[in-house]
Amino acid sequence: MTLRTRHRFRPRQPLFSSLRRLLAAGMLTLALPVLLAPASLQAQALPNLGGTEGEELSPLMERKLGEQVMNSLRRDRDYVDDAVTLDYLNQFGGNLLSSSPDARGDTAYDFFFFVVRDPSLNAFALPGGFIGVHSGLVLTAQSESELASVLAHEIGHVSQRHIARMIGSQRQDSLLPIAGLVVAALAARSSPDLAAAAMMGGTGLAVQKQLSFGRDAEREADRVGLNLLNGAGFEVNGMVNFFGRLQSAGRTRTDNLPAYLRTHPLTTERIADIEARIRTMNYRQRLDSLDFSLIKARLRVLQDDTVQGWRDASAVFGEQLRQGSRAQLEGARYGLAMIALRQRDAMSARRLLDELYAEAERKPALPTSQVLKSLEIEFLLATAQAERALASVKDARSQFPLSRALAMQYADCLLAAGKIQEATLFLRDQSQLYRQDAGIQRALARAYAEQGKIALQHMSLAENYALTGALPAALEQLRIARSAADASFYDQAVIDARERELQASWREVMKQGKR
Repeated sequence: MTLRTRHRFRPRQPLFSSLRRLLAAGMLTLALPVLLAPASLQAQALPNLGGTEGEELSPLMERKLGEQVMNSLRRDRDYVDDAVTLDYLNQFGGNLLSSSPDARGDTAYDFFFFVVRDPSLNAFALPGGFIGVHSGLVLTAQSESELASVLAHEIGHVSQRHIARMIGSQRQDSLLPIAGLVVAALAARSSPDLAAAAMMGGTGLAVQKQLSFGRDAEREADRVGLNLLNGAGFEVNGMVNFFGRLQSAGRTRTDNLPAYLRTHPLTTERIADIEARIRTMNYRQRLDSLDFSLIKARLRVLQDDTVQGWRDASAVFGEQLRQGSRAQLEGARYGLAMIALRQRDAMSARRLLDELYAEAERKPALPTSQVLKSLEIEFLLATAQAERALASVKDARSQFPLSRALAMQYADCLLAAGKIQEATLFLRDQSQLYRQDAGIQRALARAYAEQGKIALQHMSLAENYALTGALPAALEQLRIARSAADASFYDQAVIDARERELQASWREVMKQGKR
């Protein structure tokens, strides 16, 4: 596969498309008081970018800033809110982190890995341990070692606190304007016209430039990344292979450099330094997991989940079936099964799934695929086989007890099988274990709706909106819950207390926006 993916992307709005409206209507409200202020006031309102180690952002404020940025990204349609993809990427990143006790840095970051729909080859680290990867980069990676090299490099930036040092701590209470600018800078990477709206007064441009690290920081991230790759059992030359192909693509492309080279400047000195370090490490060969091929196929479908996108993806999968490797054949069947499900072609989906399972049985030494299991359960639910789906998901969860995707599918299966009370109890337990998971609150709202519990339904929806940063919508859901006929005295007390908390948070948001 070449660096230019053969998938033809349908003309569409760029990455973080909703930021056009957001910047025009709301985000600039947060940023303009800073951007249009006199230079002396700007220095007081924005932290000192590129500060020294003694002026670095505190871990608590760094995490808060990262969460503010993520709240914006999660509401954008280009954020891949797919539990199976998130499961794979976070388990994959978790394996890298577990290879070294120092990988999380002095502040023990709680990392979160995610994907955004964008055909360009890029990845980025946000404050607080949030690491994003463009779908185009995952599709272009020719091995798990190459994908691991990118994630390990970004982990290095976070664990070495490069971002915290760039965003100093003169005014750590001015995080929301900065969060808006960081999101705008990320959007500007793929949308130059958006940069004109977001990067006003030069301050936004400074933030954008700070997202590209200096040479010393890049070399340090390379060093940390190589150690993570080696410790986790990946091929360390995956980093050289990937960076080398990016560099070659930059020389042959006439339009522009690959996005990753623009945000992570790659020099011949860096390549030479990586190669020198690799020579001191033992060579090892690592076979890619089946899930790597399947998740690439899944992302190819999800990155343009439209009728035209399905046609384009089907053409790629058809070519892989004709002349692809065994891994590509498996990925093609998986992707075509996904498309068949979306087209409600149950017969084709069943045939393709059977072929995948037959191939897996011919290689009994390979571990069971969690990604394939999830698609099987999705098929059973789509074809109204709730009891079989429930049995399948129970078996899958016994094999993958930490899977968040399978946990949510278990709740879906319980609801589909009419076990509403059991689903409700399970989701309530999950909401206590994973308090920051908005998807659990959405599912819980659905469970309450099935039981006609209107007040509890809207209280759960309020929590869902609050977790994604949509505070006005959360307050509106609480208002609806309060007026519900089945709202008990206890519910009213909970609503009142939660409303006060959210109103205080919203006032803080508005206060930040006026700074």
